[in-house]
Amino acid sequence: MLLSKLIYGLQIKKIIGETDIDIKNVIIDSKLSNKDALFICISGRGFDGHDFIKQAVKYGVSAIVCERECDANVTQIIVENTRIAMSVIAAEFYGHADKKMKIVGVTGTNGKTTTTYIIKKILDEAGVKCGVIGTLGIVYGKNHLEPTLTTPDPLELHRIFADMYKDGVKTVVMEVSAHALYWDKVEEINFEVGVFTNLTQDHLDFFDDIDTYKKAKMKMFEKGRCKFTVSNSDDPVGLEIINSVNNSVSYGIDNPADVFAVNINENDDGTDYFINLFDNVYEIKTPLIGKFNVYNSLAAATVCVLLGVKTDTCEKGLNEICSVSGRMEKIYGGKFNIYVDYAHTPDGLKNSLSSIKNICNKRLICVFGCGGNRDESKRSIMGKISGQIADFTVITSDNPRFEEPMKIISDVEKGMLEVSKKYVIVQNREEAIKYAINYAKKGDTVLIAGKGSEKYQEILGVKHLYNDKDTVMEILRDEKISD
Repeated sequence: MLLSKLIYGLQIKKIIGETDIDIKNVIIDSKLSNKDALFICISGRGFDGHDFIKQAVKYGVSAIVCERECDANVTQIIVENTRIAMSVIAAEFYGHADKKMKIVGVTGTNGKTTTTYIIKKILDEAGVKCGVIGTLGIVYGKNHLEPTLTTPDPLELHRIFADMYKDGVKTVVMEVSAHALYWDKVEEINFEVGVFTNLTQDHLDFFDDIDTYKKAKMKMFEKGRCKFTVSNSDDPVGLEIINSVNNSVSYGIDNPADVFAVNINENDDGTDYFINLFDNVYEIKTPLIGKFNVYNSLAAATVCVLLGVKTDTCEKGLNEICSVSGRMEKIYGGKFNIYVDYAHTPDGLKNSLSSIKNICNKRLICVFGCGGNRDESKRSIMGKISGQIADFTVITSDNPRFEEPMKIISDVEKGMLEVSKKYVIVQNREEAIKYAINYAKKGDTVLIAGKGSEKYQEILGVKHLYNDKDTVMEILRDEKISD
């Protein structure tokens, strides 16, 4: 593709050199440089792509997109913001496949993954070929690609869109993280529906405070980005969106909403409730556990109606949904029950523990830890939450990354000690789960929180193969625990 065509939609400050150049590859990693490549200089926290221009030129790139004039003997396209430029160029390079499909974006602190998969289930029921992009990976047709980032970088994202379109996908449902919004990853995408689930504490290691985090999320709902907005009327930020954004549709339980649920009954088999879906009332019986999953279901059904799905098809999809991998997933039910959940925020852990507490017959045992090199302030909060709700807690390691695991555990323990002494520390996660399983008695429930379906444990920069569910199954077999 000609460089002149690739850069047509950019806000350009200056061009140095020729633009009548055939570009066959667009890159942001200088090590991938080759002839006929366009190198975009991306800056972030702790690095600057402009520092690698000489390396890229040495390897033979034909042109660069940068934010300042550089000493390089290649064509330079100078722009104000190379991240926005990357989104524009990526969309053009891959043929604007996103414009040929309906794109649904789901943002919020918790519930993004489950909501996207419920939407997919309903669309499958309606016969609409759907693709999903998010924390569990990329799914469309017979393809299932392992996850990298919750929201891929624009070059990968638009390549995925192009592949999905070639495969016959009509609607893409994607998780949109706060980081993606902050870094302008979805700048060129016009969403058919933008969904807001909730806003609670998370990622304060990256964002300075909760207001900065909120500001990043709110970028999703800037004028013209979403044709329709679906927002949670029971969340203060969700209510703010409803009152300030045109074409907004609300869902909720406690506050007035366009789509709402009543008569919610949580039990060991799931959750029963009645949904009022734009004045059409249906009884829903789902294996999904917890009031928070009712919210996820309401959001998904609302989206699907806006996409043109009939309400009775939505009802069928909701009643046939299965559990989502690693999201309040019941992986064993015998002498006692075992659930695995991704809950890794204070609000997420509180919701998961509270929901299970409502339905468990006897004791609730919680196994969890906190990630290293992330928001330290939430550790003691989560320790306190588990101490208040669970009957017993096993504090362990999560993804320590480059932190000392016992330092993280000590931070969690401080919150625990404010409310309870019913806990034990077992640093090794596998041993911690084994401890909880052997501690559990008939009728108890064990919640293993924090990692969900993750297939690794990150320690000192290395991702070691590890999965909570696989670990549980091995322990049950080795300990000869049966129903």
